[in-house]
Amino acid sequence: MFERPAIGERAILVHMDMSDESHREYLDEFRELAASAGADVITVVTSRRSSPDSRYFIGSGKVEEIAALVKAEKAELVLFNHSLSPSQERNLEKEFECRVLDRTGLILDIFAQRARSHEGKLQVELAQLKHMSTRLIRGWTHLERQRGGIGMMGPGETQLEMDRRLLVDRMKQINKRLKKVRQQREQNRQSRRKAEVATVSLVGYTNAGKSTLFNALTSSSVYAEDKLFATLDPTLRKLQLANGQSLILVDTVGFIRHLPHDLVEAFRSTLQETEEAHLLLHVIDAADDMRQDNIQAVETVLKEIGADDVPRINIMNKIDCMDIQPSIERDESGRAVRIWVSAQTGAGMELIREVLAENFAQDQVRGEICLKPEQSRIRALLYDMGAVRAERTDEAGNAWLVLDLPRRDWLQLVSREQINVAQLLMDAALARSLA
Repeated sequence: MFERPAIGERAILVHMDMSDESHREYLDEFRELAASAGADVITVVTSRRSSPDSRYFIGSGKVEEIAALVKAEKAELVLFNHSLSPSQERNLEKEFECRVLDRTGLILDIFAQRARSHEGKLQVELAQLKHMSTRLIRGWTHLERQRGGIGMMGPGETQLEMDRRLLVDRMKQINKRLKKVRQQREQNRQSRRKAEVATVSLVGYTNAGKSTLFNALTSSSVYAEDKLFATLDPTLRKLQLANGQSLILVDTVGFIRHLPHDLVEAFRSTLQETEEAHLLLHVIDAADDMRQDNIQAVETVLKEIGADDVPRINIMNKIDCMDIQPSIERDESGRAVRIWVSAQTGAGMELIREVLAENFAQDQVRGEICLKPEQSRIRALLYDMGAVRAERTDEAGNAWLVLDLPRRDWLQLVSREQINVAQLLMDAALARSLA
């Protein structure tokens, strides 16, 4: 029985075409996943079957072919573009005499490399441990064979039980730490709710350009690179619109088809930012030939986390790769449903800001008020808040200010300065907005 080698980078990719849509994966995306994990791909072995083999997933002929390639090329790793059962992985490792990793394990490995925050690292480790718990026995097959009879427990079984216990204890510790982090995240959400700050969450297929768009809108420097799962940890930034309104923009982890369930569970608290958002901006790579399939994959994950009912607008990104100009598509009622932009060049960013201002306009107070000369303090505060759009002075020295500001800021000002709104001269629009 062979000893499992350390993780290597020289890899053979195995891809099987199947007629069953529920099992179908895409080879180009698989290559990108392997590259993102840092694998040095030697060759790709393809196969075609109507259904997976229960023992090896692939046919016995392909098993022999790959085993020969592993020896000839000195491969250290065989990656499967499919989810394998623990027994299938165990059988394949015996035949190949090297490490075998399925699609789920590969994605987990990429997540482990990308996680930067304390919470992200804990979430990924928890998902890895859950995945590992069903595969623990493989690494100790050589010891398990030494198992004794009654009263003669072999060292293999002792080691397995010890590993299982350590694994369970570690998962309990992580869940305890995550509980504290989730409580802190929930407190932050409650603070935003009290302040009535609207939250807009960016969602989309991995590598659709969410982080680049986030940076373009907020003038941030979130890490963004042309590879799958470049960033994992959610980032929140304040977004100031031209009308003076403030929003919280959230950059979230990218989705992928057949996203491992353990990852969805582990990242549930992070993904809750998406579930509780007031609006979703679904960032789509408009230049991708598989964009319709990618949209469906995102819709599937949104449904799984309970965010499928959140209002959304499609952001058709990467028009710099196409012969298309920035534009807004609207439905029959005039509501924006699709915006064509390029986050890379910045084309169309003003259109996104315009649509966001439209969507949250009902939370704005607009109109004209009249301030007497002795109310100059209120005038100065309104200017400091960026709420004044125009000003004129009448013959009596009164200042007439055209206002446009978030309702919560107006109400806070009225309360703090003890303003008697009834004594202010208001036009009909402002009177209606304050009713």
